[in-house]
Amino acid sequence: MRQIRNFSIIAHIDHGKSTLADRMLEVTHTVEARKMKAQVLDSMELERERGITIKMQPVRMEHTYGGEVYELNLIDTPGHIDFSYEVSRALKAVEGVLLLVDSTQGIQAQTLTTLEMAKAQKLAIIPVLTKIDAPHARKAEVTDEVVALLGCDPGEVQYVSGKTGEGVAALLDVICETVPPPQAAAQNSFRGLIFDFQYSNHRGVIVFLRVFDGVVTKGDQLRFLAAGQQFQALEVGILSPEERPTSALSEGEIGYIVTGIKEPGIASVGDTLTLEKGSREPLAGYQSVPPVVWASVFPESQDDFTMLKQALDRLKLSDSSLSYEEESSGVLGRGFRCGFLGMLHLEIVTERLRREFNIEIIITAPSIVYEVTHEGGKVENIYAASRFPEYGAKVSVREPWILGQIILPPNYVGPTMTLLYDHEAQVIDTEIFGDGRNLLTIEMPLRELMRNFFDKLKNVTSGYASLSYEIAEMRAADVARLDVLVAEELVPAFSRVVGVRRVETDARAVVEKLYHTLPRQMFVTKIQARSMGRFIASKTLSALKKDVTAKLYGGDITRKMKLREKQKKGKKKMLERGRVTIPQEVFMKMIKDD
Repeated sequence: MRQIRNFSIIAHIDHGKSTLADRMLEVTHTVEARKMKAQVLDSMELERERGITIKMQPVRMEHTYGGEVYELNLIDTPGHIDFSYEVSRALKAVEGVLLLVDSTQGIQAQTLTTLEMAKAQKLAIIPVLTKIDAPHARKAEVTDEVVALLGCDPGEVQYVSGKTGEGVAALLDVICETVPPPQAAAQNSFRGLIFDFQYSNHRGVIVFLRVFDGVVTKGDQLRFLAAGQQFQALEVGILSPEERPTSALSEGEIGYIVTGIKEPGIASVGDTLTLEKGSREPLAGYQSVPPVVWASVFPESQDDFTMLKQALDRLKLSDSSLSYEEESSGVLGRGFRCGFLGMLHLEIVTERLRREFNIEIIITAPSIVYEVTHEGGKVENIYAASRFPEYGAKVSVREPWILGQIILPPNYVGPTMTLLYDHEAQVIDTEIFGDGRNLLTIEMPLRELMRNFFDKLKNVTSGYASLSYEIAEMRAADVARLDVLVAEELVPAFSRVVGVRRVETDARAVVEKLYHTLPRQMFVTKIQARSMGRFIASKTLSALKKDVTAKLYGGDITRKMKLREKQKKGKKKMLERGRVTIPQEVFMKMIKDD
């Protein structure tokens, strides 16, 4: 009987998951030395460029331990909190995890979050300290932190260096010994859980799955239980890390199946694959993850609308957490309202649209969902600021709050408290954590978290603080809509919902920014910010000046006077009837640093 071990690596962002995975591939000779490169499992150009993992990536390795060959199936996961849904899906397909902790930084906030996920799945947890070769590594102190957190014996903590490869072979032995083998099949008939999928122009949807029961072979007639769609398995195989066709996938294994299906919306994460005439009992899947941030995406040219729709359909096939629906704007034309898991997710998706599909797009200011209850009792979820009720409407508004954890050194607590107050956060608990650091448990409106809170936290703590959060509950919101008018015409793309106590500050800031960003027109242009029934801030952009008499040489002065009078009348007419065309780069600049 084959020895199979399925495991994943979980950690805070930038703690060395991908580097450790590289060394494992080297030690097990899964990748030839001549083909070895940094971040082997990060296949996306954007992942390599930014040095972060965006998508989970499965890979099979073989390792000899105790005279037996073990099949090790690793799923490398992202570390950033925006992609924690990727982590939760990976954990459903494995029996154990490596809890990776950077020995130079210690336990971080996201470490606690991912650890709770692993505990909830009742997975075997192997604590691993990495970067032990670094000059400022604190092995003893960080080991104490890990032991206190897990309640384990210090001897259970493994020490590795992803850079030099030290301790990696011993860690593979521990994985073979500690991670339990897959449980015996509950049924003889094939059942597999889809944890991810991607799209190929030639082969259609390729699903990645963990086989829980039975065996699947090439040519089998299969069915998606949730979608009800039937298809023939064109190819089955494993990833090592390239796709490698095999004769079959059996219980306990992780691999892929080429479906040949080219229609979007059929394959879905969490669906169960079965034989066409096999079991109809689904495996426990995944809860769909609700979007946290919303933003509208429009093509620069309306001729590209169909291309943008096709691009989003394709992206959805490789990113199941992306959601979108069609909408239209009087200013920007037809586009899509898209839901994202966070600001980094938004940034990654829009960058992929530009790079992979070569589409120039306009993005509106990100917003969150507000629950608006009208006077008659009708409840409406509003995620576009331009649709938020006007001032004076008899409504009650609720907004999502987050429950967060911040780990930071004690000397940065003061500046952090000031920042928390500025973002309407409440500190509900503080405790000393690990090597004298502080663990703050906070509550905060989600809209304030989206206001660059994470970047500001890194600034005031010199990069030493770490943050993790989860959506907690809906609470009453003290907010108002802030509109921006250019030449007395409302621009919906600049509208936003802000806290009442920040209305004046935000109004002046947006007017000032637009004043310095908007190109001057041929007529005087007024820029105004309006909220709560009144104009709060206003600036006037002077008109471009043109000397209409420049081509006149000599002659009577009255000729020049007539031309100037004619220009004056023309400018007056333009002021009454003229419309400002706002260039796309202005929209981008207004949103970028919001």
